[in-house]
Formats: sequence, C-alpha cells, structure tokens
Amino acid sequence: MDFAAFFLAPGRRITLPHKRWRMAMTVIYSCRSICTLAKKKLNTIILRSPSYIAVDIDEADDRSSSPAFDVDAEVLSTVVRGKKLDDLHRLGGVGGLVGKLASHADAGIVGGIGDLRRRQEVFGSNTYPKPKPKGFFWFVYEALNDFFLLILIGCAVVSLGFGIKENGIKDGWYDGASIFLAIFLVAVVSSVSNFRQMKRFDKLAGECNNIHASVIRDGRRQDVSIFDIVVGDIVFLKIGDQVPADGLFLEGHSLQVDESSMTGECQPIDIDAQKNPFLTSGVKVVDGYARMLVTAVGMDTAWGEMMSTITRETTESTPLQERLQKLTSSIGKIGIAVAILVFAVLTIRYFTGSTIDENGQPKFDKSNVTANGVISAIVEIFQQAVTIIVVAIPEGLPLAVTLTLAFSMKRMMKDHALVRRLSACETMGSVTTICTDKTGTLTLNQMMVTGFWVGEEKVEPGGDGAISIDRRILRFIHQGVGLNTTGSVYRPNSVSEPDITGSPTEKALLYWAIGLGMDVQELKRSFEIVHVEAFNSEKKRSGVLVRENGRAATITHWKGAAEMILDRCSSYLERNGMIREMDAEKRRKFDLIIKDMAARSLRCIAFAYKESEAEDVHVDEDVAVRKLDDERLTLLGLVGLKDPCRPEVRTAIESCRNAGVDVKMITGDNVFTARAIAIECGILGGDDFDGLVIEGKEFRNYSTEQRLEMVDRIRVMARSSPFDKLLMVESLKQKGRVVAVTGDGTNDAPALKEADVGLSMGIQGTEVAKESSDIIIMDDNFDTVVTVMRWGRCVYNNIQKFLQFQLTVNVAALVINFVSAIASGEVPLTTVQLLWVNLIMDTMGALALATDRPTKELMKKPPVGRTEPLISNIMWRNLMAQALFQIAVLLVFQFAGKSLFGVSEKINNAIIFNTFVLCQVFNEFNARKLEKKNVFDGIHRNKLFLGIIAVTLILQVMMVELLKRFAGTERLGWGQWGICAGIAALSWPIAWFVKRIPVSSTPVSKLLARCKVF
Repeated sequence: MDFAAFFLAPGRRITLPHKRWRMAMTVIYSCRSICTLAKKKLNTIILRSPSYIAVDIDEADDRSSSPAFDVDAEVLSTVVRGKKLDDLHRLGGVGGLVGKLASHADAGIVGGIGDLRRRQEVFGSNTYPKPKPKGFFWFVYEALNDFFLLILIGCAVVSLGFGIKENGIKDGWYDGASIFLAIFLVAVVSSVSNFRQMKRFDKLAGECNNIHASVIRDGRRQDVSIFDIVVGDIVFLKIGDQVPADGLFLEGHSLQVDESSMTGECQPIDIDAQKNPFLTSGVKVVDGYARMLVTAVGMDTAWGEMMSTITRETTESTPLQERLQKLTSSIGKIGIAVAILVFAVLTIRYFTGSTIDENGQPKFDKSNVTANGVISAIVEIFQQAVTIIVVAIPEGLPLAVTLTLAFSMKRMMKDHALVRRLSACETMGSVTTICTDKTGTLTLNQMMVTGFWVGEEKVEPGGDGAISIDRRILRFIHQGVGLNTTGSVYRPNSVSEPDITGSPTEKALLYWAIGLGMDVQELKRSFEIVHVEAFNSEKKRSGVLVRENGRAATITHWKGAAEMILDRCSSYLERNGMIREMDAEKRRKFDLIIKDMAARSLRCIAFAYKESEAEDVHVDEDVAVRKLDDERLTLLGLVGLKDPCRPEVRTAIESCRNAGVDVKMITGDNVFTARAIAIECGILGGDDFDGLVIEGKEFRNYSTEQRLEMVDRIRVMARSSPFDKLLMVESLKQKGRVVAVTGDGTNDAPALKEADVGLSMGIQGTEVAKESSDIIIMDDNFDTVVTVMRWGRCVYNNIQKFLQFQLTVNVAALVINFVSAIASGEVPLTTVQLLWVNLIMDTMGALALATDRPTKELMKKPPVGRTEPLISNIMWRNLMAQALFQIAVLLVFQFAGKSLFGVSEKINNAIIFNTFVLCQVFNEFNARKLEKKNVFDGIHRNKLFLGIIAVTLILQVMMVELLKRFAGTERLGWGQWGICAGIAALSWPIAWFVKRIPVSSTPVSKLLARCKVF
C-alpha cells in the first residue's frame, strides 16, 4: 500500500491524526527536494577529487560533436607512400596536418569513442582482408595424393572388381570396400587434423600480429592494439618497434629505421623532420625514439596491400615428419618387395600343383585347365599379395606426428608458450645448452631503487634522504632522470598517484626521482631538448643535451652502466654540492662502492653531467650534433636497483642440470652483479669449480681455438654485446651442441636466428626479436622455457612409443602372413581383418600414445642428439621381443590350432585374429613406457588412453560376434575368448622380463657396421 498516496489523497475526510500525518509527509518530501537541489548545485561549484571516472555516453551528441577533417584520405595516403615532400609543405607541414586531422601534438586525439569510430569510417580501420584459407577438401585431396595410398587405392579397385567377379556383388565387395574404407578413414583423420592445425595456426598468427603500440589520447599515454590505431593518432616509437601505420615524424631524436621488409635495402634510413619525415607501415626502428602522426591505415598503406596477398603456409614438414616419411617409404618398399615375392612363390606353387584345396586335391589340374579357373586362382593370389602390402605400409606414422604436434602446441599455449615454427617443438627436445638473458627471464623484472650514493656517502633513496642533499644536486638529478628517459609520467592533478610507463628500469628511476620532488611537467616546460643519444646494448648508456629556457649555456646529462660512466668522469659532487677532482684513490673507492652494490645483486647505474657554454656546442642548421660530449664528466651519483630472482627459477635450473642441459647466463650487467645473480639462481654452485664468469670483451678477444676450448666451461658472460651472444651460439654449434637462445632486444635477432631454437620474450620483447624467434615465451619466465623443453622431449618420446607399437604390429603381421603363404599357400589373416587391425592401431593407437603428457622421467635423461636414430636399441629390444612372441603363438595356432582346440578351420582363424588383436591391446600398455617396468604408472590420469582401450575392445567384440560375415570370422565361446585374452596377457610379464635385459648404447647400425669389418 502507498502510504503517501493514502494520506495525501484529496477528497478524504481529514481527522486530526490524518492532519498530523499529512504535515509530517509534507515536511519529509520538502526536505528531500531541498537536499537533491543542493547536491546538484554544489556539484557544479565544488571540485571533487576524482576517486572515480564518470562516463557520459550519448551517441547522438557524440556524433554531432565529431570534428570535420580538412584533408582528403587519398591525398594523405599518397603523401607518405610517394614520399612527396612538396605536397606535405602545401598541406601545411606536419604541424598543419595535426590541426587538419583534429588532433593535438601533445594530447593526441581528445574525442571519445564516437570520434574514433568517425575516423574509422572516414579513413578506414588499420586492418586488411586476409586471403581465403584452404578448405577442408583441399586437405583431403592432399592426403589422398600420397604414393602409398595411391597404391592402396589401386589395390582396392582391383580387389573390388575381381571380388565381385568371383563371388558376386552380394559377397564379393567386402575386401575391396574395406580397403576403400581404410583409405577413407586415414585420409579423413589426417585431413581433419591438418585442417584443425591450419585453424590453430591462423589463430596463433592473429595473436602474433596483434602488436600493441603506445599512443597518447586525451593527454594520457596508453597501449592499444595496432588494429585500433586510427588516422590522427600520435604514436610513440622506440628501438625495436614496428611502425604500425603510415605516418609522419612529429618529434624525436636519432631515429633510424630498417626498411628492408619493404624495399629490400638493409641500410638503416635516417628519419628527421626536415629532409625525410616519412614513416611507412611495417618498417622497424633500429635506433633512437620519436613520436609520429598517423596519416594512413590498413589498405591505404603499402604494407596492408602486401599482407592481404600473403597466405601463411601451415603445412610445413618438420624434421621428424620427414624422417618418419622416409621410414614409412622404406617399410613400404620392403612390403612391396615381400608381396611380389609372395605372389611369385604362390603362383609357382599353383602351377606346379603344390597348392591344394579343401579336399586335398591340387587346385591346378593339367588335364582340366580352364581360363576362368586360372584367372580366379591368380586373382586370389593377387589378393593375398595385396594383403601383404596393406600390412606393410604404416600409414599411421605421419598421422601420429601430426596429432602429437597439434596436441603439444595446444598445451604449450596454455603453458604460456606460443609456437611460431612447428620444427621448434621437436628441436627443443634435443637442446643441450640454453643461453638465457637475466632481466625479466631469471628475475621478476620489477626494479626498485634500494641504494643511492652521492660522492662517497650513502644516502637514503627516499624523500628523507633528499633533505640532506644540496638543492643543486637534486636539481641535476631531476634533470638527469626526467629529461634523459624514454618513459613518461601522467598525473591528472597534484593529489593523484602518477601513472608511469616505460621499461622497468626507467619506471623505477622515475618513481624514485618523483619521491625526491621531481616535477616532470615543469622540467619539460623549463628545458629544451637539443639532442639525444638513445640507449642501446652496445653503448650501455644514454645521453641528452638540454638548454634551459632563457639561457644560452647547455647541459649534457649521461646515465648508464656505472663503471662505464665512471671511466669518463674527472670529478664528482659531494653531498654539500662541492665539486671535487677524482684522483686514482677516489676512483678506486667508487669502484669498491660499485662492486659492493653488485655483490648484493644490485644493478648499478651512474648519473653524470657536463655544463657547456653556448659557443662550445655546435649545432647543424638541420640536424643537431650526432655525438654528445662524454669526456671529463662530473659524477652526480650512483644508484642501485634491485630486481629479485623469480622464486621458481632455481628449481627450473636444477631440472635443466638433471636433464643434462647446460644453462649459460648472458647479461649486460657487470661481472659482480652477474656472478651474484648466477649464484642466487643456481647457475653457479659451490661444486661448480670449472664454471667461468667472463666479460664479453674477453670472450670476443679469444682466438677461435680458445673459444672452442673454453665455451663449454663458461657459465656467465657479463658486459656482453649482441655480437658476443651470437659468437657464443656459433661456437657452441661448432662443437655439435643443440642451442636454444632467449632474447628480447632488436640486436638479439642475429643470435635468435642462428640458434637451433630462438625464444623471444612476449612482454619485454621487441617485434624484431619476436619475428626472428621460433617460440614466444608469453610470460618472459625461464620456467616456461624449461616447460617448452619438457614438451619437446615429450613429442619425441610419444613418437617413439607409437613407432615401437606400430612396428610390432607390422612385423608380426607381415611375418605371419608371409610364412603361412609360403608354407601352406594360404594366409590366416584376411585383408578385411588386417585393415581392421591397421585402423584401430593406426588412428586409435596414435590418439592413445601420441597424446601423453610430459612426465618427470623425461627430465632425468640426457637430451637426444640431433643424429640419434629414431629407433633406439631399447625400442628394438622391446618390439622384437613382442613381435617374436606374437609370431610364435600365432604360427602355432595356424599349423596346430585345429588339433589343439578341436575346432574347425574357420573358428581357428577367428581365434588367431582375435588373439592377434588382443595382443596389440595389451601391448599398447607396454608401449606407454619404453624403459620403465611399471607400465601402469599414471595411467589413471590419461582418460583418453583408457577410453580408447575400452572403445577398441567393444569394437573387437562387435567385429567377431556381430560382423562375422563381413570380417570372415565365427562366433567364439567364453572359453575361447578366455584363451585369447590369457595368451595376449602374457605380453605383460614378457615386457617386464625383457626390460631387465641391458642393451648397448651404441646404435644397431654401428654395431652391424662393426660386424662387417670382422
């Protein structure tokens, strides 16, 4: 009931209580109205602290407020693509275009979502249409185009034709149709797997191409997908970035780009505001940094047109697939040779009268020869030869590789590893040496300033320490941090927390300097940046030349590796602001300070400066000086940054050692910091007496012979350049090592390409590094590198398990049919039965064995060498034992089964077929573990394996009991099923006993070669 309506309703008789209630309700409603009005009025007057952001979305108003663009999209795109400097000047230059595109040089695009949509409608989106992918039936055609499948198709046609001729269409189609069915299933399973793999690759390619770029919008720097970049955006570029769209140089220093992806020219191109401001989509930044104005996106760029025509090939053959293809080809050729021999022997037996019928009479009667009888006999012999071919061709091997690679790729993606090249999955299983970076890979990449020295005195790094420092020193530190940086600070007002972007080192230094009272915006307003020398891994320092507004004198600020900056200093500042000369004794003390910080795992960075008069600085009319003065500097201070080791990295490195894999740390830090981190991570241990810690310069100066002699002993290489990393990779490969390298910088690209497996970092890695790598580590974590290696070993191990299982089936079936055909002129296993065995063993066996997950045992064995044979001695031992057991049992059943069991020939053949299939089912358990005796370990975790075993048994029961006419079998009793299962179960104790027999580590091929010598 609405009480207010009740008491305020007109026309009601008002009593005294009602009157009082009406007054009360009137007062309440009046108070509420006054409060609401007061709040609305106060909100327009009082500026509240923005503890939240209110977004007012109104499509109609937003669209009506979208700016008009005073320039044509086609004109804009042709200016950059044609590099038309005159046309650019006619449009008002870069500054004029910023205004025409309704953008701002400092704040970027200031409109809302409607403005971004409007720009996409007018100028297009930064995407391009992809070529039509290959359809499913293309993969079916590719699968059927296999040489051995074509042979089987021919056999199926012949078998179908002659079968119908001999037995009529009602009973004669079984053999031919079953071969067609087998071919169809193999082709479909392979096609589905390859088709899904293509889809997965397309998805991964989309994730690889979804690069994030740094833009400024509404005055705030933020990372967006390159697909969301629009014309008018202001984009920040730094070393290693890929230019996300066509644009114009707006502001920056020392910018050089690599246009080889577009023009084929490898020489870096200088970009500046006057002579060459044109930046094209797809080129890579190799030096300097800048801001660019986006002028064209998507299909309006040359890069977009080119990428829209490129189809990514997703059916690359890996080395393991090629090796298995050769093995399949060899086995197939042996099978064809045996089939030809069987055909010849059976034909001779037939024409010599050695082949007898069911009544014991020769099938070939010289006195009563008919053409129809001879043709029928030859067709029957041909079908038996076809059966041999069907058994011999292991068409499941390539399928197993495809399945295990697809499965492992999917799982690795969940484990934060994005595979760009399939072959890298396999190669990681053979890796013997990992060369890893330190920052972000072994450490958390969460820098924090924990040590600060001014002169010879230690100062608290926080705001309390700033009180005791001279104001002049603080002012220089603010300049050295705030102006000599590629990071940025966004602070909407004085009370909000600063939003700092940039590398972890830059963020840590900016956060520290803000704590010392630095105001970045005030610095930028007060100083003009004349020239910048950007940081790179060669120089290990960066410098900036600045001039304060209203003054002619300039200041050069340097920051970088502490010992390198110290070498160029001739004086230093004390805490009180006094400048002192740096003699040999003082330099030694500073060296000790640096070593002390390094011993505590701190990254040491030094700040230095040099003041110059106006006449001492020479600036070209167009381009600022290319080299800053770095002689006789004054040391401002030393800063120590702590980057903690990842908690799981020590365990991961220990796993590598147990797996026989050497881990080498290659870092740009000094020797003392590198050694301390290596000890903390476990790369250097107390028992590692041979482990060397050297500098890159020392390694570089070795002779080739010395490098090859020392490279295995080196554990840590400090103060290394990208060239040193490349040199180490080359030296390791010369010694036969399989090398994996991690890298994140542009200059790491040569080493990533040279390594057997290149691993780039997904978070800190540049686009150049990612494109040069085989696998992208999405979380920048060394533990993920070890996980990838574990998966690589798992891929190889799964293939070996299936190979052992498959060859056992092939050898046993081939020998049984061959011996039976030669001895009696008949084969116990028909074409349909053998195709059934092939189907359940190839497709279902591949699914069961090729999708096993990595186990702990894999990381307790040494890596498999690149030249190791696919079939190891252990596999030969296992498969020959099982094959001989099956051959012995089934041949006994073939020649003595009728008398042993007291059954007819048809039931005896059904027992042989059933025993053979059940032997493979039991042997599938044995194949799970190549060396381990307990084949049931962890089986409860593999639900897929148990499910496939159950499905196989159900289908076998149906084949024997229900499809007896199609399969050529007879129903079996419980006792006969028990005999089949009991005989097959003997494979378990046989496998257990055989695995106790030691085998030589020397490959069989080498042992045979030795036998030939003697």
